[in-house]
Amino acid sequence: MISALDPVGLAADLIRRPSVTPADAGALDVLAGALEGVGFTCTRLPFSEPGTPDIANLFAKLGTGGRHFCFAGHTDVVPAGDAASWSVDPFGGVIRDGWLLGRGASDMKGAIACFAAAASRFVAARGRFDGTISLLITGDEEGPAINGTVKMLDWLQAQGETLDACVVGEPTNARQLGDMIKVGRRGSMTGHLTVHGIGGHTAYPHLADNAAHRLVTMLSALTSDPLDGGTEHFQASTLQISTIDIGNPATNVIPAAARASFNIRFNDSWTGAKLDQWLRRTLDAVGGRYELEVRISGESFLTPPGAIAALVADAAEQVTGRRPEFSTTGGTSDARFINRFCPVAEFGLVGLTMHKADEAVPVADMEALTLIYQGVLERFFPA
Repeated sequence: MISALDPVGLAADLIRRPSVTPADAGALDVLAGALEGVGFTCTRLPFSEPGTPDIANLFAKLGTGGRHFCFAGHTDVVPAGDAASWSVDPFGGVIRDGWLLGRGASDMKGAIACFAAAASRFVAARGRFDGTISLLITGDEEGPAINGTVKMLDWLQAQGETLDACVVGEPTNARQLGDMIKVGRRGSMTGHLTVHGIGGHTAYPHLADNAAHRLVTMLSALTSDPLDGGTEHFQASTLQISTIDIGNPATNVIPAAARASFNIRFNDSWTGAKLDQWLRRTLDAVGGRYELEVRISGESFLTPPGAIAALVADAAEQVTGRRPEFSTTGGTSDARFINRFCPVAEFGLVGLTMHKADEAVPVADMEALTLIYQGVLERFFPA
């Protein structure tokens, strides 16, 4: 007889492993031990690449054949920051006044624990079932996302594993559990712009070419008009300048070089390639010598609201009494990689405190999310 896992206890144990990207700190050992105890077969998938940190990952599988339902998540967390700004040990896994506190409680060790508990309850109640349940857990979501989910998916494909549906446990709910399911995300591009001029004395500007002036003109051209007005399922695309660097301590010297970085969050009216072309056309129109380096961390994607999103919404509504909104807001997640393999939706805990001091989730929400995930499995694998 399989004993059901306790989501709160498991989440607290995971929080006590300070798995700040790229460290694992034993978090995957804790999770694998819990899952193996309820019948999962766990495979450790460490990946590395020159110039990038080594990353520990985990693929846990229960069942063979039939439809394959996957839960995806990450045990890596962002740094705790100033410990003095916390009222508890950030990695203490403290339960206080009905709340579980600690780095990763919301994003997203709490949801991982809830799904593990839900799967154990489902199997304990159902016994044998025709299908496969798996967890795809990376330690590289908060980092460069090079040696994590992407390589795990390639490994699954090489093993002949196919996924029929996936839920990613990111903290999608804005204010209360059951208010939002993410069915897509905007793409993300980071640009690094270096403008070259001719240095000189500020009293003799005709003998120089001020790189700072040209940079300001270029940035104005990039930001003067909206990129678009939004699309049916997405907010408007935005370009935000994140830094401007001249590095010139002298007030009487015209700089020969000036640099800026920016980030673009783009909807499905753009691709990374189209944005790259637009950027260079706009900069070329200003004129002058420049270098532009761009990195696309993910294209926009949309899983049109269908079977998997509706299934999650039905389960959430049954537990919370609220019908979740289908949304594409927020940053990027590893769902941007998974959507190429199977339909995917994102649903987890409330994200109000993620990445903040005193990150916390209500214990009651964890029990409710466990029931929701259990309801998802019951609907996906009808008796």
